[in-house]
Amino acid sequence: MKAARLFIGFAAAASIALALAGPRSARGDDGDTRLFAALPNAEDRVVRALDPVPHLSACGCADPDVWVVSTRCLPPTCRVPVAPNLHVQRFIEHHRCEQGRGSGQWLRSDLASLLGPDEHGLIKPLVIFIHGNRYQHAEAAQQGLLLARHCAAACPAASPVRTVIFSWPSERDGVLLQDGRAKYDRTYTEGRYLASLLGQIDPCRPVGIIGYSFGALITAEALEDLVAAEEAGRTDLQPWRHRPAQTNLMLIAPAVRCDAFSPRGPYHHTLDCVDRVSLIINPRDKALEFFPLLDRHVSIEALGHTGMPRRWMPAHVEYSAVNAENIIGKRHGLLLYLASPTLSTRLCSGATAGL
Repeated sequence: MKAARLFIGFAAAASIALALAGPRSARGDDGDTRLFAALPNAEDRVVRALDPVPHLSACGCADPDVWVVSTRCLPPTCRVPVAPNLHVQRFIEHHRCEQGRGSGQWLRSDLASLLGPDEHGLIKPLVIFIHGNRYQHAEAAQQGLLLARHCAAACPAASPVRTVIFSWPSERDGVLLQDGRAKYDRTYTEGRYLASLLGQIDPCRPVGIIGYSFGALITAEALEDLVAAEEAGRTDLQPWRHRPAQTNLMLIAPAVRCDAFSPRGPYHHTLDCVDRVSLIINPRDKALEFFPLLDRHVSIEALGHTGMPRRWMPAHVEYSAVNAENIIGKRHGLLLYLASPTLSTRLCSGATAGL
């Protein structure tokens, strides 16, 4: 009997590893799961479908305005920090080949330049992308750049935006459930750092936030921290409740508790910070099946598995949701969503509508 229990425990741990450990990839695929290990060359097929970007050169898109804000060298924090030492970089594109794929480099910059106008004096809307687990910094930058290019191609009529990649310390650390729980705990610190960044944005500047997997949890935590800071009377952060500019929230396979935005949910009051919520779920996502194991105190399914009803949204919030299970299947990876023209367009429009 003891041997049987040990075997069952080992099998469960192996299953969790498949769902949470994810392969490291030099090509930049999201590493939230090891599902690609069971699907040989699936990652390469997805990357080939994405890069070079289809029809990008034909759409007449301008060079992407893409920046990175990194917290990878910053320590844990118990409160929204004042003027944290965020590492800021800007992508400079050198040239674009016939297929639409550009080359360039990341140059060091600063927060004032990021939040300021472009070289033409234009204050562009911001689209902030928060990635999921198991990215190296270079991989996060690469995927954010791909996201910006695909959004430009999928929504050519949208206003020019400045894309900001929020790069957090999600490198592989440990094995099995250990890494998933460590990253789950880290999302609360990252929410505070993201809140510090968001709190520097002019309330009259339109913002779209894209949170993928754990990135959605970081986003929810950041908005909650901003609400708490406003209630506490902090004057070093811009208010986010009922801000005058359009604010969109785009959540993709969110690794957030399924009751997060319910009337009694932990993040319901953060809906005062947004005007539009768009959701892409996948009930067949194998990685999200293990979300209830991450929190030792609460066992609850992920929002990315279950979705949520419109009635949870305040009257002023526009809401849309789509089920991606017939397109994505059991897999978990942002590139899979970008590879689908339908989901790519949905993702872009959800982030940029009205900006």
